[in-house]
Amino acid sequence: MKKIKVLVVDDSAFMRKLISDFLSSEAMIEVVGIARNGQDALAKLKQLNPDVITMDVEMPVMNGIEALKQIMQVRPTPVIMLSSTTTEGAENTISAMTYGAFDFIAKPSGAISLDLHIVKDEIISKVIHASRSNIKGLLESTKESTISGDIYSKIELSNKHITWKKSSKKILCIGTSTGGPRALQKVLTSLPGNIDVPILIVQHMPAGFTKSLADRLNSLCEIAVKEAEHGEVIKKGVAYIAPGGYHLKVKRIGTTLAINLDHSEVRNGHRPSVDVMFESISDLQDYVKIAVIMTGMGSDGSRGLKQLKESGQVIGIAESENTSIVFGMPKAAIATNLIDNVVPLDTISDTIMSYLSK
Repeated sequence: MKKIKVLVVDDSAFMRKLISDFLSSEAMIEVVGIARNGQDALAKLKQLNPDVITMDVEMPVMNGIEALKQIMQVRPTPVIMLSSTTTEGAENTISAMTYGAFDFIAKPSGAISLDLHIVKDEIISKVIHASRSNIKGLLESTKESTISGDIYSKIELSNKHITWKKSSKKILCIGTSTGGPRALQKVLTSLPGNIDVPILIVQHMPAGFTKSLADRLNSLCEIAVKEAEHGEVIKKGVAYIAPGGYHLKVKRIGTTLAINLDHSEVRNGHRPSVDVMFESISDLQDYVKIAVIMTGMGSDGSRGLKQLKESGQVIGIAESENTSIVFGMPKAAIATNLIDNVVPLDTISDTIMSYLSK
């Protein structure tokens, strides 16, 4: 079997050795080279033609973000960023996601992480998944949308007999994982500021990074985007992103809904989990729900989608294979036969608005 060729990029000799040793312990992976900064990585890229690159975010001469931008222009390759959990590190990592990085791994304890073995399995798993990822989708998701004109006429709705009233209370919930930051940017920046629903989002991401993601999206969108806070009242036109390390649920306070953050057990390997969010929203039987599942590994969201569909009026939307960076979560959702529309990333927001306009 052909091995996965990996280029390891880090300014620390210790970290280069550690990461190389971790990867070399997996029979499927071959470390074909190392580089000490982004400039060195670009030179090695042409020589070695790696299948996957692991790259530190913060490096001298040329940092990981600048190198990533050039890699995606010169020879598009799945890149996994290794980042510190500082505020600046988190902001840079979210930027890297929007410039085309496949995914990221948070270093457990700063630039030189002596305890990097904690994330050894995660590094190996993400390299393997990156080698199988949709690089074409990765490139497409970083481009501007080309949709124009009458958006509603461009969407073929599979559910032609929607009976909900315009006055019905509605809620939009979105679940995503690998490739999600770019996908969320594409969808949320296309929603109008006066959208008449609250939006709840689970993006698989560790603690310390979700606030940077929310802040970045808030600066780009017409709607307000924020990291969800426990107990706050849910408002229309606001997108609430589950904080890393907490499940996102809803609870009633009189006639309003509020955020209920929960630190209960990990589900499907994740906290936050899309299933947990969907299951909580399924209790809102007086609401019409639009549930969207986008790019990501695994099957999180599928079980929750079943519960949503059993609980009342729900429209299910899944991202299509051709734009998903990893067609895991959408594929599992589609396999339930409960998805109403399978659409490319560029038309997800239009599909949402088509249903909300009915």
